[in-house]
Parts: sequence; structure tokens; C-alpha cells
Amino acid sequence: MIALAILSVAIVACIQGFSQGLRLLKLAGDHQQAILLADEKAREIVTPTAGQEHGAEGRFRWERVIREVPMPELVVPGQPPPPWKNFEIMVRVQWDERRQVQVATLRMASTLETGQPPGARR
Repeated sequence: MIALAILSVAIVACIQGFSQGLRLLKLAGDHQQAILLADEKAREIVTPTAGQEHGAEGRFRWERVIREVPMPELVVPGQPPPPWKNFEIMVRVQWDERRQVQVATLRMASTLETGQPPGARR
């Protein structure tokens, strides 16, 4: 009788352990999908312009913010400004109310690509 009680406790513990493992596996899969989506949204920007976008794909909601990063150390008095701009691209992906991941990167763009003459400000 005691052996049966010990066996039943061990079986319940094993079932709970497997259940927890499956929950963690699902969470890891969701996290991986969110990272892939954030990376995709950051990489699809070819010619960056400052602004904000958002959308949804399946149960994932994403937000992309692009801002120009000033580079005062490259501005030389009496010289024309550099022919490129530096942009920060930040993508945040949210799901399940409390879960989110964020990816940020920097991208250089020629002022010819952005459509702005050197020295123009937004």
C-alpha cells in the first residue's frame, strides 16, 4: 500500500514536470517567432526615413520606429555636411499581453537615397 502511494506521487510529479516542459517549449517557440518577425521588419527597410509604423501578423503586434541619429562629430565648420545620415531602426514585437521583444540596429543612408540634400533637417 505504501509502495502504491509513493508510485502515485512519483507519477504525478512526472506528469507535472512534462507539463511544465511543454509550456516552456511553447514559450520558446513564441519567442523565436517574435524575434524572427522583429528581424524581418528591421531588415525590410531599404531607404530609411524617420517615422513610425505598426501592424499585426497573426497574434503578434509590431511597432517600428525610425529616427535620425545626429552625428555632430562629423560636421566640420566651413565644410559641407557629410553626404550620408545615420538612422536607428527599432522594432518591438508584443504578444500575450505581457510578452515582448525588441530589436534595434543602425543604418547609414546616403542623402541621395533619402531624397534630402546634404545639411537638410527634418
